[in-house]
Amino acid sequence: MNKHMVALLQLLLPLVCEGLHPPKQKCNETLMLKKLPECEKSFEDTMMLINPNQWCNLTEFIMYYYIFSKCTENKAMDVGCFWPNSLADGFITGIHRQFFSNCTSDKITWEDPPDEILTTLILIPIFLTAAMISLVVWCSKRADVFG
Repeated sequence: MNKHMVALLQLLLPLVCEGLHPPKQKCNETLMLKKLPECEKSFEDTMMLINPNQWCNLTEFIMYYYIFSKCTENKAMDVGCFWPNSLADGFITGIHRQFFSNCTSDKITWEDPPDEILTTLILIPIFLTAAMISLVVWCSKRADVFG
């Protein structure tokens, strides 16, 4: 192949490859901000089904929050915006302020695990250590096989 053909291929290859990908849509932030309240309304309606005293209990609302998160992601992607982005983050922060502002705790309470788990966590390293010591002693006596 001559060098002019190679140069022509180098010029045409990006154009051909660009045609294989769908054109990138520019982010329409105005439309995104109009669509995000749909997610907020849906999340608010489902959170109202939960007792407000349980709003800080993650297991009570995690599925609703997941649906809300996917909704905001889909709305942003539908209008060509990346997710998360600063506008969506501000929107999500507003939801957090509305529902989860009282969920912080200044005091961390540490609890011991149940006795069965604690005993298991203590005994496993002891048995593993004893097994490894036994294996080393056995292998050192069997120098004829391993040496």
